[in-house]
Amino acid sequence: MREGHNTVTRRQDYAPPAFWIDIVHLTFDLEPTKTRVLNKMVLRRNPDVPAQPLRLDGDELNLARVMLAGQGCSFRMEGETLVLENVPEGTEPFELEVFTTCNPEKNSKLMGLFMSGGDFFTQCEAEGFRRITYFLDRPDVMATYTVTLRADKARYPVLLSNGNLVDEGDLEGGRHFATWHDPFKKPSYLFAVVAGQLVAREQRITTRAGREHLLQVYVRPGDLDQTEHAMNSLIHSVLWDEARFGLALDLDRFMVVATSDFNAGAMENKGLNIFNTKYVLAKASTATDADFDAVESVIGHEYFHNWTGDRVTCRDWFQLSLKEGLTVFRDQEFSQDLAGTPSARAVKRIQDVINLRAAQFPEDAGPMAHPVRPDEYLEISNFYTTTIYEKGAEVVRMYQTLVGRDGFRKGMDLYFQRHDGQAVTCDDFAAAMADANPDSELARLLPQFKRWYSQAGTPVVKAQGQYNAAARTYTLTLSQSCAATPGQPHKAPFVIPVRMGLVGADGRDLPLQLDHWQRPVEGSHTLVLTEPTATYTFVGVDSEPVPSLLRGFSAPVDLEWEATPEQLLHLLANDSDPFSRWEAGQRLALRTAIEQIAASAGATSAAPLNDAYLAALRTVLRHPDLDAAFKALVLTLPDEDYIADQLDVVDPQRIHAVCDAMALQLATALQADWAWAFEEHQHTGAYSPDPVSAGRRELAGLALHQLCLAATHGGELVWPGRAYQRFKDAGNMTDRLNALSALVGSGHDLAGRALQRYYELFRHEPLALDKWFSLQARAPDRGGNVLPQVRALLKHPDFSLRTPNRARSLVFSFCHGNPAAFHRADAAGYAFWADRVLELDAINPQVAARLARAMDSWARLAEPYRSAAREAIARVAAKPSLSNDVREVVTRSLADHGNGEAAAAKALADSPEAPAPEARTAPTPDTQMRDQQQ
Repeated sequence: MREGHNTVTRRQDYAPPAFWIDIVHLTFDLEPTKTRVLNKMVLRRNPDVPAQPLRLDGDELNLARVMLAGQGCSFRMEGETLVLENVPEGTEPFELEVFTTCNPEKNSKLMGLFMSGGDFFTQCEAEGFRRITYFLDRPDVMATYTVTLRADKARYPVLLSNGNLVDEGDLEGGRHFATWHDPFKKPSYLFAVVAGQLVAREQRITTRAGREHLLQVYVRPGDLDQTEHAMNSLIHSVLWDEARFGLALDLDRFMVVATSDFNAGAMENKGLNIFNTKYVLAKASTATDADFDAVESVIGHEYFHNWTGDRVTCRDWFQLSLKEGLTVFRDQEFSQDLAGTPSARAVKRIQDVINLRAAQFPEDAGPMAHPVRPDEYLEISNFYTTTIYEKGAEVVRMYQTLVGRDGFRKGMDLYFQRHDGQAVTCDDFAAAMADANPDSELARLLPQFKRWYSQAGTPVVKAQGQYNAAARTYTLTLSQSCAATPGQPHKAPFVIPVRMGLVGADGRDLPLQLDHWQRPVEGSHTLVLTEPTATYTFVGVDSEPVPSLLRGFSAPVDLEWEATPEQLLHLLANDSDPFSRWEAGQRLALRTAIEQIAASAGATSAAPLNDAYLAALRTVLRHPDLDAAFKALVLTLPDEDYIADQLDVVDPQRIHAVCDAMALQLATALQADWAWAFEEHQHTGAYSPDPVSAGRRELAGLALHQLCLAATHGGELVWPGRAYQRFKDAGNMTDRLNALSALVGSGHDLAGRALQRYYELFRHEPLALDKWFSLQARAPDRGGNVLPQVRALLKHPDFSLRTPNRARSLVFSFCHGNPAAFHRADAAGYAFWADRVLELDAINPQVAARLARAMDSWARLAEPYRSAAREAIARVAAKPSLSNDVREVVTRSLADHGNGEAAAAKALADSPEAPAPEARTAPTPDTQMRDQQQ
């Protein structure tokens, strides 16, 4: 990181590099406090760029020697940049040698070469390679690498780098070496080194192409028993990518390495993926079903980068979604394909949408809003966001929606045919998709479709329907708009595919026939909205239907539709599209929550949920044909953050009170049904993370939580005891943690005993212990008790702020995941946040910046929260030595406060009672609903 460097990088200023680097030979002498790096490069001038000095990026390096063509040469330093004036003229290749040292042991930023648990690891994306050696550290400079690692053999018996192992042996003094060669050109951000005390699970496979490969999963000694699922996921990934997209593994071996100290989830270095242990290690006794899912997904994601990111990479960092959005889409498709059954596939899709709405939609509405392809940044690490990843994946999904699954495959084939081995742009991908499908709507609409890359914000689609019984027609009018975002006050219309159907009175899908069609189609149809407003007339409609809109979440938009409760109940009971069916239930619950929040202060109903809604949920819960995981999704009420996202003025305590009342009523009104659900689903046999078994455990866990909650308010008192017994007897972490969560969530006295017992069982299992910290940080805030507990846990002997996973488990869980405890009237939560952001910024700016994002929506808070939050943000921003990572987040947040406060003031002025929050687009609660969000 380059504290004090305040240059904004703009996409419009992109220029090709003045030099290319074709060949890199690196030799590492690995020592914890003084690693020596000899970098021998073959460079040449770029003939398309005017002659200029060679400028090599560096960061916190000790420069020992520079040699040009084997001779000493003159150079100068401009800050951290190494500048050479007298390099050869012309375009002939020349050799440059740079010798540097660095201190991996003190590298708390975990960028470049660092140490974790006594072993060496690297993280070079986005700009970490410059912390290893001086280089043209940009993604469009691609070279072939040969790497020799030398180290003490006893301390570092395993020496790994990208590509294929070409030589190894012993050296004098108890040292040894290994030489690796990667035959594929790659940018510096994909470079990797690992050295240490590691053991490997190995598997040889033969792919469809008939080539044999060695797959290896490296972990620390003692963790090998937790790698079977990761290896199986890697095998499935290799086979799936070859079958689905014709993309074969291209190296002799593929390696996955796990480390406990890692800023991100994982990194796709060519042939040598480095992972956070959270996404590699999994066994039934310490990992939940969600953990097993995450391992499968992230292993797949990083492997799929082998082609979408490694073989074809980004020209510049503004094109980040070219690799990340595309690869998230691919890992989502992979997980859905592995899920097997249609119901399990639907659950995966709903979970992806829940995650999108929980994180990306608020980002689109906040100070850090940016397009899928941003226009500028101060610190690139701040743009590894849900907009780049998850919204980017939704944009890729819309390509497939518009050209079909086969057409998408043709577009992918053309993309690799044109660009293998190149650093390219989002435009290149779009062109390949359109050119491979010349007769598609995508080809016709491509310039307009690409607005998804250039315009920030979440589009709003408003829907109105009218039935004409005499003419037997149903007319659907769709209109689109998009609110202003920082730097973009006005938006042009998007291309929005709206998958829809019409549900008849008998609950079946009606045939669809637009007035200009010759014949009807069965099931669903995709309308492509391109204008501000469009009207569609369906003919041959014998009775008034209920429209089912945005099926499968066909576009990342908000849907505003003034549905009646009866229409939503009809969809909840009958819709053939699982997403729309789930969405109908969410809309009903959200409507109730917003009505209660908008009521005068203190008037929260003890029974806010109406009988019809409760009856519908009871029907879903008891339904013999619905998947258990789907039932659990439908029976889970919208969370507090999602509800807050629908409001212009947010009173966190008011929202919490309403959510508490809704949750308690659901628990008590359906007690008998919850008891049935638990008894019916509690036994799943020998542990397996398959979707059916996992779904049964999820529903049983939800039921147990509801029964313990009801027991604290006059329900059957036996359930907390049963939960504690289940916690003690559980044969897997999912059941154990579900029971513990039920006790903690209900606030029962047994929760303390269970937490202590959990700690004693898992104090030596880091990932399991992370769950212990997180559960306490997310506990319901009864009388302001959570923050003191979190402060106490900061001093726990097993807590360290320097370890990203542990910091996330406690501090992030509190600040990001417990709104009622975080947003305190006394501002103590904000003071805690500011202290931790500043503390982390001195250790690891990337992690600090992610914590800083907890305050993105401060300007919509009601008083006294808003003023207190602003004061805390200003305190962070005032620190003179603040990193660029954090400075960019807090200054953008403060700069955007006028927009948020103006909207809040208008809502307050328009509301009948000033203290009550107003829905953003009233008049009715349904019109503000997000159409419905790792």
